[in-house]
Amino acid sequence: MPELPDIVAYIHALEARIVGQPIQKVRLASPFLLRSAEPPIAEVEGRNLRELRRIGKRIAIGVEGDLWLVLHLMIAGRLHWRQRGAKLAGRQSLAAFDFPNGSLVLTEAGTKHRASLYVLRGEERLQSVDPGGIDIFVSDLSSFRDALSAENRTLKRALTDPRIVSGIGNAYSDEILHAARLSPIALTQTLRPEEWERLFTATRDTLKLWIDRLRSEAGGFPEKVTAFREEMAVHGRYGKPCPRCGEKIQRIRYADNETNYCARCQTGGKLLADRSLSRLLRADWPRTMDELEDLKRR
Repeated sequence: MPELPDIVAYIHALEARIVGQPIQKVRLASPFLLRSAEPPIAEVEGRNLRELRRIGKRIAIGVEGDLWLVLHLMIAGRLHWRQRGAKLAGRQSLAAFDFPNGSLVLTEAGTKHRASLYVLRGEERLQSVDPGGIDIFVSDLSSFRDALSAENRTLKRALTDPRIVSGIGNAYSDEILHAARLSPIALTQTLRPEEWERLFTATRDTLKLWIDRLRSEAGGFPEKVTAFREEMAVHGRYGKPCPRCGEKIQRIRYADNETNYCARCQTGGKLLADRSLSRLLRADWPRTMDELEDLKRR
């Protein structure tokens, strides 16, 4: 799922292309994309685009008349800049927004189309879709700590809850926790002051690093938005060496997601229980890296 750095990269690339331009036509290829009925989407056509905003993991497109198009890309939605009037070919093409200088095309891979588009009128309606998480770049350490420790949750869950922190998902939470040298299952109400400082700094620095990197990589337009990148330290790198200590990256799998971490850097060498494997191995589940190596040699 595109997260804060990806959304910022999209907005940065779009601002130079479409702000001040009229939306000449909105073409919908999927009847399931549009999730609102009033105001009608045709009402945005012919109006100039005023501004772009990030709301959590959503992109809000503001046009004249206090109207907003709100896009949520979900897991597999992606944006592309194409020649004006580009055809919507194939099942993956969901919509196109035509401007005088080109077309913004929305695609979604896979068969489960979860991406959504809302047309909203007014600032109040726009704010109603904001989950309410804090913006890490306008928060200080105290407000960050207060938000995450309001309930005693694991760091992984707290960082990825959009009601707590805005725009962070599975990928960048792994990177943040590795940079902070903290366990993904550490409880927020047990952190020491120095650990809060490390987490706050790592959150800001990691997101800033990736915002800058994605902007520079994009060149013209960010066409290769993905949750898995070779430059990442731990996310999607199970079994590969940790860039800090060289130990193999471990994982916790659950549902359709997994958490990646370095046991040596983040958990004091302790392996975190993976639900499927720990149920299978039961008492033989290795608790440390040494026990895991012994198990592999059996």
